[in-house]
Amino acid sequence: MSTDIAEKSEVTSAPTFEEAIAFVWAEADLLDRLDYRPWLKLWTDSGKYIVPVERDVDYVDALNIVYDDQEMREARVKRLLSGFSMSSAPPARTVRTVSRFVVTEQDERSITLRGAQMLAEYKYQHMRFLPADISYRIVRGPDGNLLLDEKIVTLINAEDFQFGIGYLL
Repeated sequence: MSTDIAEKSEVTSAPTFEEAIAFVWAEADLLDRLDYRPWLKLWTDSGKYIVPVERDVDYVDALNIVYDDQEMREARVKRLLSGFSMSSAPPARTVRTVSRFVVTEQDERSITLRGAQMLAEYKYQHMRFLPADISYRIVRGPDGNLLLDEKIVTLINAEDFQFGIGYLL
């Protein structure tokens, strides 16, 4: 009988700082390898992927470069993998470094990290750098796996953003 109770209980403890950082690094590796299908599985159903134009605004009511819910993330990945996205043909090679992690919020189910991302892109024999402030809200799912509930990538030059991106930040 106690086995049945243990099997039905959900894991609800917040991710630790170390678990969250390892998760973020694994996500960055998926993105650099253009491994987008497994990346989609890293999200909660209600998760938001946001690349804003402005800092510290209500993203729902503001202009954003990206404001994706589950349906839009799936559509974006489908376009990137289909070859029909002009900005992703041919795909850029990227290497990203994510660091400077600070816990900004934590409760019994989630942890929110603020950090920095430096992304180097190489395409058409040209190198481009996209530094960004980045925020992740990471939750522990019912099965114990970590999931992204929100990811906000604020490019340091977002207000001057004048070019397409053929990959996920």
